[in-house]
Amino acid sequence: MAVLVLDGVLPLDLGIPAQVFTAVPGRPYEMTLCGRRAGPVPTAAGFAVTVAAGLEAVRRADTVVVPGYAPHLRPVPATVLDALADAHARGGRLVSVCTGAFALAAAGVLDGCTATTHWLYADDLAARHPRVSVDPRVLYVDEGRVLTSAGVAAGIDLCLHLVRRDLGAATANEVARTLVAAPHRDGGQAQYIKRPLAPAAENATLAPTRAWALTRLHEPLTVRRLAAHAHMAPRTFARRFVAETGTTPLRWLLAARLDRARELLESTGLPVDQVAERCGLGSPSNLRLHFRRALGTSPTAYRAAFTAADPTGR
Repeated sequence: MAVLVLDGVLPLDLGIPAQVFTAVPGRPYEMTLCGRRAGPVPTAAGFAVTVAAGLEAVRRADTVVVPGYAPHLRPVPATVLDALADAHARGGRLVSVCTGAFALAAAGVLDGCTATTHWLYADDLAARHPRVSVDPRVLYVDEGRVLTSAGVAAGIDLCLHLVRRDLGAATANEVARTLVAAPHRDGGQAQYIKRPLAPAAENATLAPTRAWALTRLHEPLTVRRLAAHAHMAPRTFARRFVAETGTTPLRWLLAARLDRARELLESTGLPVDQVAERCGLGSPSNLRLHFRRALGTSPTAYRAAFTAADPTGR
C-alpha cells in the first residue's frame, strides 16, 4: 500500500489511513508514505511530513491512497497524474480521502465512475470533471478498484470498509474497537448531519445504549426498549439517536445485525438458520432478504466467496 502525500496534504486525512491500516492485527498491510520524491512534504497545517519514497512506490503498490490536500483546485503535477494512471491501468486499487478525489479525477481514473468528496467541494469536482458522476450525499463510494470518500471522518469509514472487504467483518470491528470508532457506517449514509444543540438534561451520549444493544442483537429490540435503557421517552430518544449517528435506531440495528451475520458466516460453520437467530433477524428468509438488499448476495454465497478468498489465512 502506498499513501501518496501531495503538497498541502491535510494532516488528518493523512493520519486516517496511516492509523487504520497499521492498527490491523498482524500488520498484513505493508505501507509506504511516498510523494513526488523522497523527503519532506509541506502540509496544509504549516509543518512538513517526511516521506520515504517517490512515485516509484505508487507504480508498484497494490493499493494507492490519496489523502486530501489544499487548495483542492491546484493543478497536480503531470508526473503524479501519470503515476496514478499507470497504477490504475495495471490493475491497482486507487482510493481517495476527501479532496484526494481531485487528483484521481485529473488522472482520468474516475472517468465513467460515481465518486464523492467533501460536500463543500462536490460542485467543483462535478464542474471540473464532467465525466465523473459526483454524489455529494454519501460517505463513500466503492466502485471496485476505485474508491472515494467524503471529508475527514468519512475517511475512517472508507478505510474500515477496505479492511472489512480485505480481511472480514471481525477484523474490521476489532480495528474499530481499537480506534474507538463506529464499527460500520454504510457508504450510502448522508454526509451532512444536522446536530441541533440539546437541552442540558439531554447532554449525555447514547453510546452506552448502543454498546448495550450490540450485546443483545439476538433479542427483540424496539425503539421503546432502547429508549427505556437510555431513560428517555421514545420520541426524544429517536431524535437524539439521529443527531448522534445520522441514522435511525432501526436502521442502525439492521446494519449491526448484518455485520454480526457477516462475522458468524466468516468465522463459524453455523447453519444459516442459527446465524439468523443469533444476529436477531429471526428466520433464514429474513436474513436472505436483508443480505440481498444490503450486499447484493446471499448468506451462503457470501460464506463461500469469503472462504474461497481466505483473506485472513485461516
